Amino acid sequence: MKSCNLSVICFLLVGSVGIVESKKTGDLFCGACRALVDEIEWEILQIDPKKVIQTESFHLNPEGTQAVAETPYARSEVFLIELLERVCEHMVEYGEIADPKTHRNSYIRVRTHNSKNLDLPNTQADAELTSSLKHACEKIAEEYEDEFIEFFTRESSNVKDQLCSKRTDLCDHALYIPHDEL
Repeated sequence: MKSCNLSVICFLLVGSVGIVESKKTGDLFCGACRALVDEIEWEILQIDPKKVIQTESFHLNPEGTQAVAETPYARSEVFLIELLERVCEHMVEYGEIADPKTHRNSYIRVRTHNSKNLDLPNTQADAELTSSLKHACEKIAEEYEDEFIEFFTRESSNVKDQLCSKRTDLCDHALYIPHDEL
């Protein structure tokens, strides 16, 4: 009887640890996706809106030549692919904060874009955390590159929820996460 009770207790403990780890991993990937969206949006805003790139169209002019279209550089596929390759480097500027009610972790900037530290109580930021966040960001950027390009080649509203919750399912709980400002 004792070994049966001990087995049940061990099973419940191992199961609980698995649920907690799954929640932490889910929070990490959701947070990385949301931070990735924030960083891409910020980078797009840094590009001069007058800067354009010429792209060939699939349509032919009446003269029989291919039409050339101008696309805002910040919304071009060329820029977005290059950006997705390097933007995860910014994850070292993020920290983790746990919601006291839900015990879910979210990730916020702990440094401004010009490298000034922000005074954010109850926020953890260390090398292990930023390494995990960067790794999650890189995995998301690689796995969902087409989705990110699709969303950012055109202006969309509520990209975090649309991309991180509805399109990728990385944030099953994101609808109640407040939208932070950069």
